[in-house]
Amino acid sequence: MITVNNLDVQFGKRILFQDVNMKFTPGNCYGIIGANGAGKSTFLRVISKQLDPTRGSVTLGPGERLSVLSQDHFAFDEHTVMDTVLMGHTTLWEVMSEKNALYEKPDFSDADGIRVSELEEKFAEMEGWNAESDAANLLSGLGIAEEYHYSMMKDLSGKQKVRILLARALFGQPDNLLLDEPTNDLDLETVSWLENYLSNSDHTILVVSHDRHFLDSVCTHTVDIDFGKLQMFAGNYSFWYESSQLALRQQQNQNKKAEEKKKELEEFIRRFSANVAKSKQTTSRKKMIEKLNIEEIKPSSRRYPGIIFTPNREPGNQILEVKGLTKSIEGKVLFKDLNFNVEKDDKIVFISRDPRAMTALFQIINGEEKPEAGTFQWGQTITTTYLPLDNAKYFDSDYNLIDWLSQFAGDTNEVFLKGFLGRMLFSGEELLKRLAYCPEVKRCVA
Repeated sequence: MITVNNLDVQFGKRILFQDVNMKFTPGNCYGIIGANGAGKSTFLRVISKQLDPTRGSVTLGPGERLSVLSQDHFAFDEHTVMDTVLMGHTTLWEVMSEKNALYEKPDFSDADGIRVSELEEKFAEMEGWNAESDAANLLSGLGIAEEYHYSMMKDLSGKQKVRILLARALFGQPDNLLLDEPTNDLDLETVSWLENYLSNSDHTILVVSHDRHFLDSVCTHTVDIDFGKLQMFAGNYSFWYESSQLALRQQQNQNKKAEEKKKELEEFIRRFSANVAKSKQTTSRKKMIEKLNIEEIKPSSRRYPGIIFTPNREPGNQILEVKGLTKSIEGKVLFKDLNFNVEKDDKIVFISRDPRAMTALFQIINGEEKPEAGTFQWGQTITTTYLPLDNAKYFDSDYNLIDWLSQFAGDTNEVFLKGFLGRMLFSGEELLKRLAYCPEVKRCVA
């Protein structure tokens, strides 16, 4: 359990949030949401004691343990994969380290023997004899093959390290778990494993994620950071979003009576609750309906980018034809004799356990790589654009946003460019920012 009392966080004159009083209880998963810069990660850092609040306190239940997903991919480079995971349970790791150090002493004394006996008792209480097999199961579930379990962290790729650090956070069944963007660099199979793991947990979990499908799958509650406040809803991300949109429509409809608005919100809550699949979420919603103050549901202050794909001309029925494509890298076959057709209005997801296969396919059909065999043909009415996995080259310049976008636009009129950037939530002085000071510009590249 995590209890937050009278919490304020302020940087200079900027107040992130204030007067936060919340209790996070076992058996629930809380999705922390908010606009970029609202303070989601900061809130987790305050709870984990990595950052001191301006005012207030955070306490855990008596004797409880807190585990945090580390964001430092290089912190454990001089350790093995197995040791990195075991170190996630700091108390167990300290007992193991002291015990092993005593056994290795050449002048082992009677006092050492007494101390070892005490450590062995603690080790057994924490089920230390099962520690390595439990860590191995976590690693395997997260897609780290057994052959890597005793490799050095520095010899592994960044994507492998992400999974190992996640195993480290989960290891030892911590009472309280803080996860900041846990699905980054995970494939769908591993995300599904993590969803199942968290959904079946009886502990207290706080998650920050930009993956709304993941939040919908695991969260029993949603904590929205907005207007400098934190507000908790019983329900997942979709419930929060739909309720805030309904509140916005009601705010815009000034002619509707307050009693009609209240009934409309209550009906929405009941209807949404009836569609919940997970028993935890169903129970939470029922409790929420009993306690909910309808006036607390407010429109969000968030703005959303207008991502609108408008073709230059109406496309024909034939979009793309692929015949017999084959590609290998360093002797490994990525795909062989690949055949498919794309027709008008198709929406297709490509999935592979090897991300190099997806990159190679898209590079081929965009003319950046040559296949070893096979052909592809775009329809005569089709023009294409491509957002590559490695897109750093697009941002290697000192242009401001308007000049940068003009390189890729068919219409270089400044009014058009400002309008396009405005739909992507850039306005005012931001338009004259240099790329180096505007990392958000990546949402425009496609």
